[in-house]
Amino acid sequence: MKFSTDPALATRLDADDEFARFRDEFEFPTPPDGAAESIYFVGNSLGALPTRVRGAVTAELDRWGNLGVAGHFTGDLAWADAHRLVAAPMARIVGGSSDEVVAMNALTINLHLLLVSFYRPTPQRHKILIEEHAFPSDHFAAESQIRLHGFDPDTSLVMVSPRPGEEALHDEDITAAIAEHGDSLATVLLPGVQYYTGQVLDIEAVVKAGHAVGATVGIDLAHAVGNVELSLHDHGVDFATWCTYKYLNASPGGVSGIYVHQRHLADESLPKLLGWWGTRRETRFEMVNVFDGPATAESWQVSNGPALQMAALRASLELFDEAGGVAALRAKSMRQTAYLQYLIDELFEGRVQSITPDVAERRGCQISLQIIDPSIEGQLVFDRIEAAGVFCDWRYPDVIRVAPTPLYNTFAEIRRFVDLLAQALEMPGE
Repeated sequence: MKFSTDPALATRLDADDEFARFRDEFEFPTPPDGAAESIYFVGNSLGALPTRVRGAVTAELDRWGNLGVAGHFTGDLAWADAHRLVAAPMARIVGGSSDEVVAMNALTINLHLLLVSFYRPTPQRHKILIEEHAFPSDHFAAESQIRLHGFDPDTSLVMVSPRPGEEALHDEDITAAIAEHGDSLATVLLPGVQYYTGQVLDIEAVVKAGHAVGATVGIDLAHAVGNVELSLHDHGVDFATWCTYKYLNASPGGVSGIYVHQRHLADESLPKLLGWWGTRRETRFEMVNVFDGPATAESWQVSNGPALQMAALRASLELFDEAGGVAALRAKSMRQTAYLQYLIDELFEGRVQSITPDVAERRGCQISLQIIDPSIEGQLVFDRIEAAGVFCDWRYPDVIRVAPTPLYNTFAEIRRFVDLLAQALEMPGE
């Protein structure tokens, strides 16, 4: 697509947007005092509220009030099966089967539960490979699991880094690091999308490299799920987990999800931290203290699911199915980020730069910007655009993360953001 800096182009792009109707399905924050309107470009941190979530959660409160404990087994929304109601739509989003997916807990708890099963170190093979700038939760989880097994993170935690002077990783550097540590590598744990730069990693290549050296491969999908197309089953990913409150818009701190590849589901040799809710539904209430887990991801459950969060997730996932899935939304997302990248390059040369990969297939909804104009501090620019009504975020030490999402953001908002950024750069320094 050929872009231009003409503001009228944004209007034309919005007129051709097949997903424009979904914007009315969301609620947006009130702009700060003095701002004309809000621009919500922070779905990479917390998605906007889908209006239908209000009705879904209220319905559960009514069921609780009217049915009490009987709500666990009454009707199509019975709480005992709340996790099953979201399994199929989540499986479609991550590229797996319903048996391979379950909604439960929170992301870091799930990561620990999965590492219990898939990080099985030996004196010869004990290393976990992560990225140098991994999200702290992933780093802490890997570090603590290494210590839990009696190893030292100084020798058992391997980190792959960007090249000097660069921010994004090179796919070939990741696979080379996997090969280099192959004989001692137990597990590879990498993100689907890197949270700081917005870079999409080549999951298929990572899995192939990890399996070639005998390591298990897990993927943190916090910034990938609902953002980019995923094919976890076909790519052979051993395990994955994600949160649902970012691009899936499923409430603050919303219930997480896990994926376990089908080849592991019936493997009774895998260690697990067991819980009552991980037993078969058919025998669960016989209250027998012999674990009888199904050959599905449900056997990783330790507790029953939070009904209100499940309702919010169920309502939000409906929107993705109505839109035709992530694959359909991805095409719009790539146009949005390409348009934003074009405007940054054309209008702010030497003043603002993106550290997100230029190749559309290697970035998700997010563009990470650095203010490189030496006459002004990046934090000050962020503060100014935030005061003007832009909801984005600042990530230490010097990045403004901007995430136009295809379900509810418009091209006109991208153009308005660029205009506000220009104004912030031109205001007198403080």
